[in-house]
Amino acid sequence: MEYKSSEVTTAAGLYEQMASERSTYLREGQESSKFTLPYLIPETAGGSGSRRSRIKTPYQSIGAAGVNSLAAKLLTGLFPTNIPFFKLVLDLIKIAQQEGGKEAIAEIDKALRKVEAALMREIEVSNDRVAMFEALKHLIVGGNVLLYLTDEGLQVYPLEKYVCRRDPNGNTLEIIIKETINGKALPADFLLKLQEKAKYTDQTVEEDLDIYTHVKRDGEFFNWHQECKGERIPNTEGRAKKDVNPFINLRFQRLSGESYGRGYVEEYRGDLISLEGLMKAIIENAAASARTVFLVNPNGTTRASVLAKAPNGAIREGNAQDVSVLQVGKGADLQVSFTAVQRIEQRLQYAFLMAKAVQRDAERVTSTELKILTQELESTLGGIYSILSSELQLPYLRRRMHLLVRSGKVPQLPDDIVGISIITGLQGLGRGQDKEKLIEFITTMAQALGADVMRQYINLDEAIKRLATSIGIETDTLIKSGEQIAQEQQAAQQQELIRSLGSAAVDSPLLDPKKQAEAGLISQQIDNNAQQQEQPI
Repeated sequence: MEYKSSEVTTAAGLYEQMASERSTYLREGQESSKFTLPYLIPETAGGSGSRRSRIKTPYQSIGAAGVNSLAAKLLTGLFPTNIPFFKLVLDLIKIAQQEGGKEAIAEIDKALRKVEAALMREIEVSNDRVAMFEALKHLIVGGNVLLYLTDEGLQVYPLEKYVCRRDPNGNTLEIIIKETINGKALPADFLLKLQEKAKYTDQTVEEDLDIYTHVKRDGEFFNWHQECKGERIPNTEGRAKKDVNPFINLRFQRLSGESYGRGYVEEYRGDLISLEGLMKAIIENAAASARTVFLVNPNGTTRASVLAKAPNGAIREGNAQDVSVLQVGKGADLQVSFTAVQRIEQRLQYAFLMAKAVQRDAERVTSTELKILTQELESTLGGIYSILSSELQLPYLRRRMHLLVRSGKVPQLPDDIVGISIITGLQGLGRGQDKEKLIEFITTMAQALGADVMRQYINLDEAIKRLATSIGIETDTLIKSGEQIAQEQQAAQQQELIRSLGSAAVDSPLLDPKKQAEAGLISQQIDNNAQQQEQPI
């Protein structure tokens, strides 16, 4: 859909025009929220107003538990705590081409590790993970959310508060945010300017006003400003490169040619609706079955008033045949509903990667079976991680890095030499699979050939490094080098020789490096002579 500036001159008018395209996605998000987290994207009174309608509590909680479970797994996979989820990498080819570049690689890499540590500390202190968790829940339920990252922290805008427009490749072209604030929060001189307009007097200053933030792409930059009542608010203009744009426009499922995404819940809403109806019927029938009503034969000798007034344990005259209890008699029919509910819950647990989904209903479940099921479930996150890595992790890290550079906490890094590599999410799943294959290979080799034979064919140093890499652990200064191991083995042999020979070990040639070399040459000469003597004439 095209939006021409000649047709609409204000941000408010453009927002209302673009809101018609957003309405379909917002309605789907509200429908998904109704069966999972009703407070997340609630329906508004009148359809488009800011006043919210009463939130209805669903009859089942599997939707809410599933959204929270999947959001927690995504948050842990994308932004793990206490370990870096990214790495600053160097373009070694460009550095080597520069004068003295090869000698400076070690120093540059050491400096990059300090920048990584500073960036991780900033992320931990900023407490952005709380806002990220909220944003991930909006993505799972509604499929869309907008983040605004500044020095003050990370702000989350749900779909009901903004509209956007993308190009055919999915790049953001335009964003308009609608917020409501009290009139007194605006600058005094701007309020005086508004009061000059029609239908805006001193009495309406106390009312809430709609503020529109208009963000638009201009080549390699994004420009933005704020408007109120069609007037531009002073000192609200901003400009940033597209790589460090503070407005991060996210979507969960990418659809070509569409400006908005689709939520994860929308794909499984059929099961949620079926479960909601079945649970409502079961609960209502259970409530009816739990009600106790005594029936008394009107032609019998037992009187209803006598039974009603009789205390517990009392003795009264009457006939037991005259009294009966009203029963619903729907137990057999409810068993069909219970069976359907269990199957639906199992499907939803698999869909939302809940812990119960990895363990089957059996007396004995092996740890290997649980491990395989867990890996299969986590592998389904690959498609989700792929879009979140490019549209969430990278823009967030570039913006955070930009804020650190602007505050002077870290130096400016050349973009043509230093890049950001994501080591969690989709990459983490790939490394996990490499780890499992490597462990399986080494275990099979050891069992089939024996540990001694395996060492003859396996390079243990390389195997250890690959295993550490698959787990995401840096091996620098952690894994001993071959020279270091050889020196330690030589020192251990010398200590063993000293303990075995005692004082005589002082003059032993094995403790003198020069004599060790001479002894090695003599030993090699003896071996060569022996080989020559064994040759046939």
